[in-house]
Amino acid sequence: MMSAKKDGIVHIGGFIGTNDPELAQKCELLLIATEGFATYGGLAGRDLDMMAQGLTEVTEVSYLAERAEIASHLAHRVRAAGVDIVEPPGMHALYLNAGRLLPHIPPHNYPGHALACQLYLEGGIRSAELGSLYLGEEDEHGNPIKSAPYELVRLALPRRVYTRSHYDHVGETLAKIAKNADQVYGFRITEQSPILRHFRATLEPVPVRR
Repeated sequence: MMSAKKDGIVHIGGFIGTNDPELAQKCELLLIATEGFATYGGLAGRDLDMMAQGLTEVTEVSYLAERAEIASHLAHRVRAAGVDIVEPPGMHALYLNAGRLLPHIPPHNYPGHALACQLYLEGGIRSAELGSLYLGEEDEHGNPIKSAPYELVRLALPRRVYTRSHYDHVGETLAKIAKNADQVYGFRITEQSPILRHFRATLEPVPVRR
């Protein structure tokens, strides 16, 4: 299963590849029920053409080398800022260890979300939380009953979009945040949906305790 938005270098879409005819038939039946006949294509012709071209271009050694180099460069800047990441860094994204950077924020106050918000406020940098806001659970009174094993923030690396100076800006912003990490506040949920709450939840800040 592949998201073509990553290494397909296309705006939308993806595909499932299988050499199992029985499984392929089951997938096609589900496709008919949820989207339409397989002959409809699922995507606009423009996007299908882009995907075909993108899947060809991503096998170029120079393209892959550039992706690896820029990911390594960003990882170096993040480490230099004093922020730990999941090692080794990947070519699609870096994962910041928000729990380690913000130990004063407990999991049920979502340190990953707190760091993601601070990145946007300080530097206009968009990111995504992958921690207890996504994987945690609370009871009907808001008491935590399950936390994520790690409190992470995902920094996706869009292909052919940003320059080295953009990634330098990310490192500089993280350095500012890390210098005053104890000032970053957590959050509490005020409203959430029963599924995929990290997409739709409303939160409010929790002041830093002195």
